[in-house]
Amino acid sequence: MSKRDYYEVLGVQKGASADEIKKAYRKLARQYHPDVNKDDPSAEGKFKEAAEAYEVLSDDQKRANYDRFGHADPNQFGGGGGGGFEGGFGDIFDMFFGGGGRQARNGPQRGNDLQYQLQIEFKEAAFGAEKTIEIPRWEECDTCHGTGAKPGTNVSSCGTCRGTGQQENVVNTPLGRMVNRTTCRTCGGSGKKIEQKCGSCHGEGKVRKRRKIELRIPPGVDTGNRLRVNGAGEMGAKGGPPGDLYVVFVVRDHEFFEREGEDVYCEVPLTFVQAALGDEIEVPTIDGKAKLRIPEGTQSGTVFRLRGQGIPVLNRAGQRGDQHVRVTVVTPTKLNDRQRDLLRELADLMGEETHEQQKSLFERLKSAFLGD
Repeated sequence: MSKRDYYEVLGVQKGASADEIKKAYRKLARQYHPDVNKDDPSAEGKFKEAAEAYEVLSDDQKRANYDRFGHADPNQFGGGGGGGFEGGFGDIFDMFFGGGGRQARNGPQRGNDLQYQLQIEFKEAAFGAEKTIEIPRWEECDTCHGTGAKPGTNVSSCGTCRGTGQQENVVNTPLGRMVNRTTCRTCGGSGKKIEQKCGSCHGEGKVRKRRKIELRIPPGVDTGNRLRVNGAGEMGAKGGPPGDLYVVFVVRDHEFFEREGEDVYCEVPLTFVQAALGDEIEVPTIDGKAKLRIPEGTQSGTVFRLRGQGIPVLNRAGQRGDQHVRVTVVTPTKLNDRQRDLLRELADLMGEETHEQQKSLFERLKSAFLGD
């Protein structure tokens, strides 16, 4: 099945900005995260598809390559091994012309990288946190220490491939001598002959385990950010180093605050009296409470800024965004007789000024519609 276009996956135009791509991914990540879609078997696939698209389109170089080559870009090939296009053109020349100098397959090989999606709370993303996660991965067998053989038994070189792990098929053609190299069928590429297999790993030299990993999440992370844990990936082969673990964050929505970059947005109500006469109110912030002065005559929809009360900037100590507070004047829905009389009295006292304001407004509306 062919891959969908990455822009189509995220639902953005090809010329979308980095912020638009990030917002689109955050929306899809929250919508399809497996932890909140346990009854939808297709959600995990959609989540991974969106994560793959974001990983490419959020990187300027990868995006440029994708725009030019699409999914056929060789820089997009290769799997979780962390080595990109491992092998590549060198393998092709080895296959047809015999190579001669390439020994990477027989030498130490780096382990595969792993990826883990982690949901965290809004304030954990803002201020950082310490988490313990558990991941499944291949590790060296403790019984045979990676040899694959039963302790006390012998391990010798494979007689078919002579310990190389590869078999060669030589064909003479009009173009010259061509060598096709394939994995040895006898030893499966290990180059070893095991007389008695280890009972714990069944000759694999490795076992599947669940390993706990301690994480320190830095302040300011957001959905789509990745944390690399060096050496926490799959074990290497033939003495090679292990791969890395990449933890991808998905930040849960907050019931009161909204986040845009490092800025935080919220909405608080005001009474008619507070808006008209002014007041000093307490508003929630991600740090706690803060005082906010409301000037006399404040209109509904006015936005106030609390400097330095937003999200800490990732990897920049001491720098933070702002909090933006939008006030909404709440109209009372239930009034007693005394309150109605007072409002009518206020209307009478303000009648002339109110009438002039209304007249001016009606004149402007008339001009707008009639073109006067």
